[in-house]
This record gives sequence, C-alpha cells and structure tokens, in this order.
Amino acid sequence: MTLTPDILLHGYSIGIFPMSDSRDDPEIFWVDPQKRGILPIAEFHISKSLTKRMRKTELQMSVDRDFIGVVDGCADREDTWINDEIRALYLALHTEGQAHSLEVWEKDELVGGVYGVSLGAAFFGESMFSRRKNASKMALACLTEMLGRGGYVLFDTQFTTDHLASLGGFEIDRGKYHQLLDMAQARPAQFLTPLQPQEVVQRRTQTS
Repeated sequence: MTLTPDILLHGYSIGIFPMSDSRDDPEIFWVDPQKRGILPIAEFHISKSLTKRMRKTELQMSVDRDFIGVVDGCADREDTWINDEIRALYLALHTEGQAHSLEVWEKDELVGGVYGVSLGAAFFGESMFSRRKNASKMALACLTEMLGRGGYVLFDTQFTTDHLASLGGFEIDRGKYHQLLDMAQARPAQFLTPLQPQEVVQRRTQTS
C-alpha cells in the first residue's frame, strides 16, 4: 500500500505514527507505543535559569517560514528516521495546512526548530533540532504557549526523553492517550503566530 498524506492523517487520527529505520531505508512502518509521551501545554515547566536566558536572548521565533528547512535540520544527524518519502509526505501535509513548523532564528540563520502535525486541537510533535544552546527549550516554551492560546489541548511528543521530562513531559498509557486524542480531535484550534521568548516570560509572569 502506498502511503499518502490522507493515509498519514488517518494514522494520526487513530493514534499511530510512521517511522523508518534509517534515512536510507525505504520501508515505513507504523508505531503504536504502549506508553505515550505528552508535553503539558498549560503546565509546561520553565526553570529560573531558562527564564533568565529567555529574557536576554536575541533568538527570534517564527511559524511556517521555513518548514522544509526545519525538516531537513531534524534529518541532519547520523541516525534519523526521516527518509525521502517521509520528507515528501510531511511537505505535502504542510502544503495542505495540516503540518506546521516553529523556527528559531539567529538573525537570518535557522538555528533550531520543531515540526509536527495538527489535527483538531491535537498537535503531534514529530521532531526538533537545535544548533544553539537552549534553542530547543525556548522553541518548546514558545510553542506550548502558542498552542494554549490557539485552543490546543493535546501536545503528543510520541516518547518521553530526559530533555522533555525536564520541561514537564510525562507518559500515559495507551488507553488514556486514546481518550485524550478523541477529545482533542473533536475540538477546533488555530495554529497562531508565536510570541517571542521575552513576551512568553512576561505573559507567564502576568498570569502567575
């Protein structure tokens, strides 16, 4: 069966996602983990040290300015599951308005970013990269703030790493995940323009 953007979206809607073993492996398989990684949107953890760095940073955030640049940045590592077919499929979803990216810029240089799929009020984070210290943490801080403003209620990270756990990420079992997924898909949401790091810190200070 040929994998199409519609089949890919259907996979997300039923709680599975595609992967390949390597960049050079043409085979794509579906993954349905028993434990699912979730990043809390409202309870995203920003440490005191990260708060200080966000106040002083010159890094800038944008949305959908260079989607394919983010995908290629994520694939630019020794071990990657992003092969040519997966790259093309996510680009097609982006063209259809179903996949988005948040970019991190140092002046005119792309130094980090996150991309994923949007379905209702669920956002499925696919991959991220960072070429500057703390760029990925700032990107996720700005992304979760933006998702919250846009009405999103589920940020699926697929798995939980130590990096994500330090930001409040946790795991839930498959049954609980499907309950959250069904609820999120039934709600509308908008992928908005991100606030800059300093604005995110200011907003959190005002609402805390």
